[in-house]
Amino acid sequence: MIFWLASYPKSGNTLLRSILATYFFSKDGKFKFEHLYKIGQFPNTDHFLRLGINPADEKKIFENYINAQKEIIKEDEKLKFLKTHSALASINGNEFTDLKKTMGAIYVVRDPRNVVTSFAYHMSLDIDQAVDIIINPKQFMPKTDKVPRFFLSSWGLNFNTWKKLNDKIFFIKYEDLINKKKTTLIKVFKFLKKLKIYNSELDMVKMNKIIKTTEFNEMQKLEKVETFTESMVDIKSGTRKPFFRLGPKNNWKKDLSSKNCVKIEKAFEKEMLELGYL
Repeated sequence: MIFWLASYPKSGNTLLRSILATYFFSKDGKFKFEHLYKIGQFPNTDHFLRLGINPADEKKIFENYINAQKEIIKEDEKLKFLKTHSALASINGNEFTDLKKTMGAIYVVRDPRNVVTSFAYHMSLDIDQAVDIIINPKQFMPKTDKVPRFFLSSWGLNFNTWKKLNDKIFFIKYEDLINKKKTTLIKVFKFLKKLKIYNSELDMVKMNKIIKTTEFNEMQKLEKVETFTESMVDIKSGTRKPFFRLGPKNNWKKDLSSKNCVKIEKAFEKEMLELGYL
């Protein structure tokens, strides 16, 4: 069975993934990148190479999403945590996942006005370009060396597609994960317990260590002395750009023009009102 950690890009998925990976895969509760890597991303080029599929064959990639996931489950009969930024949608009749093999999901959502400024930096785009991407319901993420092209959709539709999991999904806000971390994580583990993914009592001593070592400034310090392989390479300089750049200090009010602000708020008024962003 698969448990998904889903989100639109630059919404806090890495933070949640870091916390859960450190809780389940470390002994001492001290965050390290090696723990984070134990929760892989889907889709990933390696998943399809194992099936003998050419990563450039986009049609075959979409046709074999579920077959690739079956192989992932075979690797270990236990529950598999997987991160994704994909919309939970069908592409040319091919479903993203088999809902019968989905144990559940947590979806991290973030104010799209802050998402877009972070996304622009991460993808080496200007903000106008980034705004056009996040409001485009037909948007695909381009192929990279590690990740095949996948269907992203818009910020609002990506969020809405995951609602079809009903009581098997738990939505959390990035802002709560930053400002109410302990309270939010207790709710997360209650949800995991409800789905019988985690049956023990929450180890608060370990959790407190994790909370401390996954504070943004601590992760930022770690990236300065260790390579974080998921950071993007700057096209011009050829060097890795800091992944942990602004985090909670990212403030759309400083970087987003009124024109782009209105554009985003108009596109996602319904979802932003629902989530308390407007």
